[in-house]
Amino acid sequence: MKELLIADDHPLFREALRGVLARAFPDTLIHEAATLGLLHELIERHPDADLLLLDLDMPGASGFSALVHLQAHCPQLPIVIVSAHEDPMLMRRALDHGAMGYIPKSADAATLAEALRCVLDGDTWLPDTALPETGAGTEERQAAARLRELTPQQFRILHMVGAGQLNKQIAHELGVSEATVKAHMTAILRKLRATNRTQAVQTANRLGLNAGQPRRGDA
Repeated sequence: MKELLIADDHPLFREALRGVLARAFPDTLIHEAATLGLLHELIERHPDADLLLLDLDMPGASGFSALVHLQAHCPQLPIVIVSAHEDPMLMRRALDHGAMGYIPKSADAATLAEALRCVLDGDTWLPDTALPETGAGTEERQAAARLRELTPQQFRILHMVGAGQLNKQIAHELGVSEATVKAHMTAILRKLRATNRTQAVQTANRLGLNAGQPRRGDA
């Protein structure tokens, strides 16, 4: 029996997607997550899942940063992007960063089923509108390689820094000490080859992480 994971923050879309999957793949277990944090927990509970359908714009993830991180830490899990973005270059970049497919949310049920069967058979799938070769540039690939080195906790902290949160706020939200957050930040800067928080966020931004700048005075 196959297991499919859905990661999307819109309940109505998850419900519609679940319906399509249930009809196209009978006798399949389907699990859902609305945030990146819940997705990590879901993957831990279902380490042998056959495929993940990932939205690029879900909370806790932005751009290709989550895709890159998940692909590095769960290399056995095929990931297919399901997104409202239909930029042909975006589709090609998704495959450059490890996705096995890219399905626009405007696709009909038959196209979705065809794409997933293709990926489950071990192939990649892109719409005909995707650019044939143009994808991620050198700087973007370098940023992706560095981001893969972060642990899940460090990835969460980097995202929170990009959202403008201070060490104290991050520590409170994660239930850890400020000293622990600072230790993680030191490791993040080292792994991303950054000299400060601003540079670390800029590295993530090269992957489309739509984050703000860190606040001045927070070291």
